[in-house]
Amino acid sequence: MPLTVAADLQALVDRVAEEMAGQTDRGKVADYIPGLARVDPKHFGIAITTHDGKMYSAGDAEMNFSIQSISKVFALTIALGKVGDALWKRVGREPSGNAFNSIVQLEAEHGIPRNPFINAGAIVISDVVLAGHEPREAIGEILRFMREVAGDDGITIDDEVARGEAETGFRNTALANYMRAFGNIEHPVEQVLGVYFHQCALAMNCKQLAKAGRYLMLEGQHPETGFNVVSPMRARRINALMMLCGHYDGSGEFAFRVGIPGKSGVGGGILCVVPGIASIAVWSPGLNDRGNSTLGSLALERIAVATGWSVFNQREPG
Repeated sequence: MPLTVAADLQALVDRVAEEMAGQTDRGKVADYIPGLARVDPKHFGIAITTHDGKMYSAGDAEMNFSIQSISKVFALTIALGKVGDALWKRVGREPSGNAFNSIVQLEAEHGIPRNPFINAGAIVISDVVLAGHEPREAIGEILRFMREVAGDDGITIDDEVARGEAETGFRNTALANYMRAFGNIEHPVEQVLGVYFHQCALAMNCKQLAKAGRYLMLEGQHPETGFNVVSPMRARRINALMMLCGHYDGSGEFAFRVGIPGKSGVGGGILCVVPGIASIAVWSPGLNDRGNSTLGSLALERIAVATGWSVFNQREPG
């Protein structure tokens, strides 16, 4: 049955963290970015913040990690605030069915990325965020936004990870140049990629990340200020994109097993949003063959089953 009281939630996150500690198949850490390759795969953290402002956490919930592609959710929010629905002329809204860094579809689709959560789409988003700014200013805008929605000025960018991204990001450079050839990148490629690499290098912990997702839980409203970060309709649409496209070519499997809108990153983090109920962040750096956290996905499946929070569940949620 769904959980109904706070004590149940804390007991649940404690139990899930204990179960994850005993797992032997932990996946493989991303090794193509030096700053990620050194992370110990034994780590696991989880944090849940609920609509009433309470926080439940266990494991390494206060240990910083590189959020990587989870940042695409927040960059998309900023870009939509700048250009609105005109954005969808440059980026699609469909699942890709290909790896997150694939270049295959761009030629057939004339340089228009399939969605904003694959790398090509996120690079276009960085181009939009960069408009009217120097790269340093655009990066600062992203950092300020993250600190605002999380209510935490301690969030930083890991410069070592950002440098590693730039030194190894040959495929991302190819994607950006290819889209530039189609006219879908408007600024110099090196500037756009500088914004993108620094955005992906945001360092946060599970508690901060769960709090950052609260506006998507609350129909766009910031719970501390009462102001709308986005409109209710836009919050719902971002959640829809997270459900359809948030786990690359593993999005269908995640919806099948978990059934909650979510966005993963190759740093091992996953942010999930249960509309009206909770914002959940998990982190375990070992990845499956689709680039999603092995234990993070398993933990979220167990959370969804125990709580009844799947958006496909017809029971009254706890």
